[in-house]
Order: sequence, then C-alpha cells, then structure tokens
Amino acid sequence: MNRDITVLGLESSCDDTAAAVVRGRKIMSSVVADQTALHAAYGGVVPEIAARAHAEKLDLCVERALIEAETSLSEIDAIAVTAGPGLIGGVLSGVMMAKGLSAATGKPLVGVNHLAGHALTPRLTDGLDYPYLILLVSGGHCQFLRVDGPMAFTRLGSTIDDAPGEAFDKTARLLGLPQPGGPSVERSALTGNEKRFAFPRPLLDRPGCDLSFSGLKTALLRQRDQLVSEHGGLHPQDISDMCAGFQAAVRDVLVEKSKRALRDSDGITGFALAGGVAANTQLRAALETISSDHGVVFVAPPLALCTDNAAMIAFAGAEKYGEDGADDLTLSARPRWPLDKKAPAALGSGKKGAKA
Repeated sequence: MNRDITVLGLESSCDDTAAAVVRGRKIMSSVVADQTALHAAYGGVVPEIAARAHAEKLDLCVERALIEAETSLSEIDAIAVTAGPGLIGGVLSGVMMAKGLSAATGKPLVGVNHLAGHALTPRLTDGLDYPYLILLVSGGHCQFLRVDGPMAFTRLGSTIDDAPGEAFDKTARLLGLPQPGGPSVERSALTGNEKRFAFPRPLLDRPGCDLSFSGLKTALLRQRDQLVSEHGGLHPQDISDMCAGFQAAVRDVLVEKSKRALRDSDGITGFALAGGVAANTQLRAALETISSDHGVVFVAPPLALCTDNAAMIAFAGAEKYGEDGADDLTLSARPRWPLDKKAPAALGSGKKGAKA
C-alpha cells in the first residue's frame, strides 16, 4: 500500500464480539466483549446464544472502538469484517453490520478470512516480511501455512480431526475444569507430573505434517474412567497429572511436526505462532527453542492478540484491500473458507471445532 490507511475491523466468528481501529501497524483501539459467562452453564459455545449476543453488542463495540481511537466513521478509509469461516450465525451478524456501515457511509467493504487474520498477525505485531512459516493453532483450526502474501497461503499440514483448542476444551470438561479449557488445563498442569501417564503422540509414526488429537482425548477419557473405577473418584493430583500429561503430549506432537515443517520450508524469514492455543506458555517456549535450533526468527503475538480480536481483521483487511481491492454488498457469510484453495480437504474432516 502507498500509505497507511485507517481501517475499522469487526470480528464475530465464534464467542468474542470485537471491533478495532488500526492505522498501518498501529492499533488505535481494540475492543473485545467475550461471552464466557453466557455459555458457562453449557460446557461450550452455543451457536444460537452467540449469534444473539453478537447482534446485541456489535454496535456498542464499534461505538467504543471509535471513541477510544479518537476518530469517527467519516475518517475511516475502509471497513473490514470476518466473512468466514466460523459459526454462521455470528459471521452473518458481523457481515450484515459491516454492510450497513458501508452502505451508510460509502466506505469500501472488505471481507476477511478469519484464518488470514491470525496468519497475518506476525506482520501486524512484528513487521515480519514475506515469506514465513506459521503454525495456526486454535479452538477450531490447526495447520502449518507458508505465507507468501496477504492472499497467498500454502498448507503444509493440518489436523485431520480435533483441533488442539477443541481437545483442550473437551479435556477440561472430562476433568470437571471450567471453560475455556486451555487456561484451565494449563493452570492445573503446573502442579502435575507429565510422566505419570503414558498418553499417545498421534501420527508421529507417519511422515508429513498432518496432526490428530482425537485419539489423545480418548486416551485421557479411558485413563480417567480407570482411575474412577479403581479409586472411586479423582483426587486433585490425578487431575493435575492428567492435565500435565495431556499438555505434554500436545506439545511434543506440535514440536515434532514443526521441525518437519521447518525442514520443508526454504527461504523463509521466520517461524510464527498464532491462534488461541498460542497463549500456552509451554508450547511457546518449546517452539522458540526449535526455531533457534533451525536458525530462524520466532514470532509469537502478545497474548491479547492470540485469541479472536478485530485488530487482526482490520490489518488483514488493509493488506487485502491494498492487493485485491474492495468487495461489494453481495459479500456472503461463509461457514467454511480454506486459505489454501489448491490443497485437498483434510482426511477425516467432517467433525470439527466451532470454526470448521
């Protein structure tokens, strides 16, 4: 782009309603209204509840984002919105809001792939140059991507069943820990012994960078049931040890697959980590070590930009707008939207997380 444009971003693909204003690489404001309390009683995100909450909060988040950025709609250059993938009710809420703002103001409308928002976050936070390798790991997605441009992605591998974030959430439910599962499992694992239980490391015996976490979750379920059968229940230390063992298994799989992805990626400027599970400190430390071993820069965004936010959508929208221009008012909400359009569907796909 010839200049740093100011973009209003909207995000509503799952259970976070967000709006942000970004100018160039500067985040002028970032507002996130989470729905944790709304879904707490159900052990996971309820799509209908999420969609209604987005519809109620989007305009409030936009208003607050503009106030915090000390700007107005008239000073915005473009409006970017997550157009997929995600829970279709939530995505539709955001797309319709963005269309209304675009129609009312005449500002360009840019539909953004939610995954591209995560994948381009290293450029927003660290100015990482193309091309680079990224591990995008979240509640609904897990894939290795080579990023050659704002719309140029090559998938090197992906999960063939559960994403790690989904596995963390299900593990927390199995062990009676609160949602969201990732932080709960990580906290419990701090006092656990990761070597007590021999959990599997799926797909390490196969070549390539594809991943699987469904079997790992099932192994934990069986271990839990065995302990309950033998001892009449679970002791706090049992829970901590299972959390530590589960987390170590996820870490080991992602580390080994990252090594393979790095070996297959020539000429990259760095290795980046993004998505909700990128907030896991143990995983960050392990991936930083292997990046150093391979002689490449490691980039992980601040924790506030790991989870869903609209700043990444605004930045990705600016990058896309500079290369491909604006969308029109026929922009559709999409429940599925692969980044690498040439890659075949992952084997075993069909049962995925909230953002399949």
